[in-house]
Amino acid sequence: MATPRGLGALLLPLLLLLALSQEKTTENPRRSCLGSNMDEYGAFNLKDKAGCFTKCRKSESEPCDVGSLQKYWLNYEAHLVEEGLTEKVNMSFLKALVQNLSTSTAEDLYFSLKPSQIPRQVMKDEDKPPDRVRLPKSLFGSLPGNRSVVRLAITVLDIGPGNLFKGPQLSLGDGSSVLNNRLVGLSVGRMRVTRLPEPLEIIFSHQRPPTNMTFTCVFWDATKGPTGDWASEGCSTEVGPEGTVCRCDHLTFFTLLLRPILDQSTVHILTRISQAGCGVSMIFLAFTIVLYAVLRLSRQRFKSEDAPKIHVALSGSLFLLNLAFLITVGSGSKGSDAACWARGAVYHYFLLCVFTWMSLEAFHLYLLAVRVFNTYFGHYFLKLSLVGWGLPALMVIGTGSANSYGLYTIRDRENRTSLELCWFRDGTATYALYITVHGYFLITFLFGMVVLALVTWKIFTLSSATAVKERGQNRKKVLTLLGLSSLVGVTWGLAILTPLGLSTVYIFALFNSLQGVFICCWFTILYLPSQSTTVSSSTARLDQAHSASQE
Repeated sequence: MATPRGLGALLLPLLLLLALSQEKTTENPRRSCLGSNMDEYGAFNLKDKAGCFTKCRKSESEPCDVGSLQKYWLNYEAHLVEEGLTEKVNMSFLKALVQNLSTSTAEDLYFSLKPSQIPRQVMKDEDKPPDRVRLPKSLFGSLPGNRSVVRLAITVLDIGPGNLFKGPQLSLGDGSSVLNNRLVGLSVGRMRVTRLPEPLEIIFSHQRPPTNMTFTCVFWDATKGPTGDWASEGCSTEVGPEGTVCRCDHLTFFTLLLRPILDQSTVHILTRISQAGCGVSMIFLAFTIVLYAVLRLSRQRFKSEDAPKIHVALSGSLFLLNLAFLITVGSGSKGSDAACWARGAVYHYFLLCVFTWMSLEAFHLYLLAVRVFNTYFGHYFLKLSLVGWGLPALMVIGTGSANSYGLYTIRDRENRTSLELCWFRDGTATYALYITVHGYFLITFLFGMVVLALVTWKIFTLSSATAVKERGQNRKKVLTLLGLSSLVGVTWGLAILTPLGLSTVYIFALFNSLQGVFICCWFTILYLPSQSTTVSSSTARLDQAHSASQE
């Protein structure tokens, strides 16, 4: 009879085996998206890798090897055309057809691409399905080698909502997307087929796009960037009311991108509006700077106040940004690559300076109206200047060291160039643009909005409880908030609304380019008050009290 100690000795190895097996089952899902088993294409492995279409997202903490996963699916077609493999694949995320074809075919070949069905060949006189591909007969005659038969693979792949096959172009957050998250892959044997004498045709059916969006035919270029990206070279797009015809001169994975529209006429109008607004703003900003110099010489107290110094620093950075914008847009792509790099870096620097000084305006406003007490900082304006001019310089140096600046191109729906300017390089500098422009702006803008909301609450609640009601007091409060809004950059927030339609783009271009006018009006009202203008007297008194505390 076994003793309890003997039973324990027998059970211990069993428990260890169970623990190891449980550990393996929990580790496999973690390794499935990290580059393991990238040469295995069984049904289990395909489903395992297809799970990464959903798992690999920016919001997920689980890491994914996006580059290896994309290569896995790109190599799958080469795996399909190997001799002796199945001719049809039918999975929820994958439909594939492998078929032997004669290279001496006498007519074009048509295949149905209905998403819910395996691709199938259709006759020329048969009713054309809404989603289909046409392979010209010249394609097979132009293949290298003396082959009488080749194996054709057609794949329809659902890439899901994750990061796979999205690329830097779809990471901009401008509303671009892959139509129905569906790719169509075409390959013949293990050959790289390019420069076809007659392009193939792929028809994607769809509903009419929104008025501010259009479709673009693209293919996956694995050599573009670190993990690949979408490209349109060699492809043309013909958009119809119920479908889009893509014509391309090579074989690979194709899809249809839904992208925002900026045609040549729209870009021209927006450019003229921005140039006119920037020119007017520069005049008013120059007047603001001159007015500050005059007041500084004529008023002894004016030299010690910090608020006008901050206003002028913001005005100076905005003046230089408008000047850099006019030079960048006016010169376009003229000059050498080094000159274009320099113009892009200078424009980026002054843009970041404007964002930084707007956030410093919000910080100073917070000290004046919200914190009020214990606001002493030694060498206050000097420290603000180091942040306002120094932090953008560090960011530009880091961005420039990665060679992120270069020619940036805006194209219309026919893939024609609408505007060229020196900014961030197309495609390769997307992440730098995201972090140093979009991300930095979002942080500074949200900070300014929080401070403005606190000041609004202060103005409309505390002042009404302590001050005597005056005629038109609410109007003065509203005007005060409008002036403060121009300092913290509320007009820049209109950029968030631009995906709603083309009208919001025009509104943003108009009001944002006139920010200098609004700042000049606020500065004039604040420091040259008339008997009837007491809009900002409380703000001026607060700043004088804060300046006195710095002395």
